[in-house]
Amino acid sequence: MLRGSLIFFLSFPLFAFAQPNMAQLLALNLSMVQVSVELPNGSTGTGSGVVVDEYHVATNCHVLADARGVSVAKYGAGHQPVALKADWKHDLCLLKFSKLPFPVVTLRDSASLQYEQEVFVISYPNDTNVPQPSYGSIKALYPYDGSVIVRSDAAFSLGSSGGALFDQDSRLIGITTFKSPGRNAYYYSLPVEWIRQLVASPDLLDLTSTEAPFWSLPEAERPFFMQVVLPYQNGVWDDLKRIAAKWVKEEPANADASYYLGRAQYELKQPREAELYLAQAVTLNPRHLEAQVALARLAIDQGRFRLAASIRDQVRNLSVEEAEALDRHIEKMASTAIN
Repeated sequence: MLRGSLIFFLSFPLFAFAQPNMAQLLALNLSMVQVSVELPNGSTGTGSGVVVDEYHVATNCHVLADARGVSVAKYGAGHQPVALKADWKHDLCLLKFSKLPFPVVTLRDSASLQYEQEVFVISYPNDTNVPQPSYGSIKALYPYDGSVIVRSDAAFSLGSSGGALFDQDSRLIGITTFKSPGRNAYYYSLPVEWIRQLVASPDLLDLTSTEAPFWSLPEAERPFFMQVVLPYQNGVWDDLKRIAAKWVKEEPANADASYYLGRAQYELKQPREAELYLAQAVTLNPRHLEAQVALARLAIDQGRFRLAASIRDQVRNLSVEEAEALDRHIEKMASTAIN
């Protein structure tokens, strides 16, 4: 057994989408394992893992960091790794085995992923000994260190660290890793490109961490896509505008940077500037649902109902639910304007 703070976080309920069938889920469950660690204080902790080749299980490094020992379990049987490959900064670890008796998942690189694409998670939340699914869609793809961090609304909870994010063809597209605080949490997964890179790295025989994960750094040192979340969710619009303006300056081609700046300006009653940046977000990424909806609501506020209806038609291609909500808002505001 390898020798070396299981970090807690992640939470909240599973959503209901009509996604993979039972046969797909059962097949993928065969490739999921529960990761167990022995902590320095004598207690134990658990996380999730997914078999990415016949010798390696991918999981999060924070599940293993500084533990005294680690193993994986499936069907009540334990398996001890012979080595570790670790990317502590990116919070991605591979447990290496002599050979694994489990099927290997197919990996899909992030380059072809799209916003609003349906996805699902399989993991071991809340210390369950049976893999559990959670359903949602991709809400954002944030460029970071040569790949992207995938944000989805497929929820995961304590114990799901190191779980698997799949596309509709059962291909692995991410490792479930961290979430934002609060009830309307954002759920983030690491890209499979980092798995491919890590396979070629040296074997380690120690679980001692050498670097903090990027998402756990002080707020000001985190990526912009993390810095904007709390001001956005708490409605601190001046702070959001300040952070998003820096983001736009550093990454002018990033649709999310433009969206958050436009959204802050919308809430601060700066409609001209808001329209400029929200439209820029849609130009950069026509599948940016949140920017489309914000543009439609801005048009409704201004009494430009034909424009709002045109944007709503584009929204319908991404989300019927959001389009119907816009329909109701257009009808209500148009009726008020006539009266």
